[in-house]
Amino acid sequence: MEFSLQLSADYPDKSYGGDRVYKDMLDQAILADWLGFDAVSVTEHHLINVLMMPAPLTFATKIAAHTQAIKIMTSIVVLPLHDMRIYAGELVVADIFTEGRLMLGVGRGAFAYEMERLGVPMGETQERFNESLDVLQALLTREEVSWNGKFYQFEPLTIMPRPVRPINMMMAVMNPEGIYHCTKRGFHIQTTPLSGNHQLLLDQVGGFNRAKDEMGEAGRDLTLTLSRVGHVAASEAERRRKVEMAQRYYSRFDNVFTGPGIVDNGMIRELPRQQTAEELGESLLICTTQEMIDKLGPYAELGIDRVILSMNFGLEAQETLDAVQCFAEEVMPHFTGRHVAGVAAQ
Repeated sequence: MEFSLQLSADYPDKSYGGDRVYKDMLDQAILADWLGFDAVSVTEHHLINVLMMPAPLTFATKIAAHTQAIKIMTSIVVLPLHDMRIYAGELVVADIFTEGRLMLGVGRGAFAYEMERLGVPMGETQERFNESLDVLQALLTREEVSWNGKFYQFEPLTIMPRPVRPINMMMAVMNPEGIYHCTKRGFHIQTTPLSGNHQLLLDQVGGFNRAKDEMGEAGRDLTLTLSRVGHVAASEAERRRKVEMAQRYYSRFDNVFTGPGIVDNGMIRELPRQQTAEELGESLLICTTQEMIDKLGPYAELGIDRVILSMNFGLEAQETLDAVQCFAEEVMPHFTGRHVAGVAAQ
């Protein structure tokens, strides 16, 4: 089982500066590359200070210029916000600049606040996503593509430059039946069990494995990636402090994900949560290294290929870097079979 580090920006204070936020994220990517993480993951979100990354492909090329081997995943690009005739060319260039290390994760968008302010009603996102994905795949694989759909109508055109290699694509989907159908279409899968819901996880893995079994050789290289929030803590006091920080983070995240979407000059307002900090702590992977190993073990036993670990929820930059290194040295080798010392010597 491999690991990815999610480089999600948390920007609770404008005075900190976007330049420092993205330098912190780049420092994490460089460290993750050196420590032997399989990948880093970059979000796409606009107009808000949580998960703040309006230019994921630009950041992917920046990461590639400062790292050697690590894969760079978009988790996820919101296709309905882009014109595929433009985006396809930008994607090909990003794949060239990242030298094939880019994996394109795609989705329909989850925050009504940003989607509707950018002209895409939430009620249309699934339909727009489906057509956008079809257009994108056509433009990447064929020349002189024309289209007559609901959201796209255009005369024959060929994106330039042409792709130099197939671009790996990953679908963000939670519904087990949706996972089955997306896997059958040849997509890698990224998912998450809500609040650590184990039965949902079993169903998600079951949908993926059923599709791979039916595909035979054609599905052999497809992967299932699981996204979780986590952090290492050396003591119970440290764990409680980090859970409290996560609670504050989710009081903003929930506001735009499932709540009213109250945003003040780009800053998401903290709103009360029904879930207590203690209940949240039970559902997250914030624990000692040994507890982390124990909690990740069932994922490896289920055959999960990769876990995306999100460690960015408001803690100081150095504290997060220290946690990344601790995780790589004391947890990762139990699942990858590789040790940091061996990676550093390369």
